[in-house]
Amino acid sequence: MKLINFEVDGNKYSGVLQDNKISLGEKVYDLDKVKILPPCMPSKAVCVGLNYRDHAEELGIAIPKEPVIFMKPPTTIIAHKENIIYPKMSTRVDYEGELGVVIKKTAKNVDEKDAKEFILGYTCANDVTARDLQKKDGQWTVCKSFDTFLPIGPVIETSIDPDHLEIKTYVNDELKQHSNTKHLIFNVYFLISYISQVMTLLPGDIILTGTPAGIGPTRSGDKVSIEIEKIGTLINYVK
Repeated sequence: MKLINFEVDGNKYSGVLQDNKISLGEKVYDLDKVKILPPCMPSKAVCVGLNYRDHAEELGIAIPKEPVIFMKPPTTIIAHKENIIYPKMSTRVDYEGELGVVIKKTAKNVDEKDAKEFILGYTCANDVTARDLQKKDGQWTVCKSFDTFLPIGPVIETSIDPDHLEIKTYVNDELKQHSNTKHLIFNVYFLISYISQVMTLLPGDIILTGTPAGIGPTRSGDKVSIEIEKIGTLINYVK
């Protein structure tokens, strides 16, 4: 089931998307006639760096023995078809296509075997990064935290297996990244367990599971599309 948040005439709703139609009780809306909103508004976005072996190799960084964790503030979040704003401080802003995991209920000290119970579903995400600033910023906070640097959506898919999903990133319809979540170093369930030992995950929080090889720059005017099998395609524009 694909859950979607949307706005019509200034009013915000949550419905179910099927065949480009949104069902909300007895009402049905055409997808192309509504404004799509972020599928969740988390208290925090917890991100995992270097979680595809090929991505660590392209950066020349050793394969981590445990997850590399960083966070993005909620002010980074934008919806499908909204604009990524190129910050004046940066000269290189990169795309990073990722699978996002949305938390369903409060999670603390979760056992890996029970982690599935805490998942509402999955969405597409773009961990936008000011790559030139990352080289200066040992803890990554500045390079990852500009407003608009976390597009997510357009839906939350509640009924899929996260372990075997094709993931692709396109810039102006040119394929830049292509991998499969089976290549994750640390899988979704392990990540939920690990992170919940550190911090309490709240309903609506999102975990970004890492990006595969093929990261690269964007320029003003570019269209960036993150496509994940069985979920859909997240599209945003660089301004």
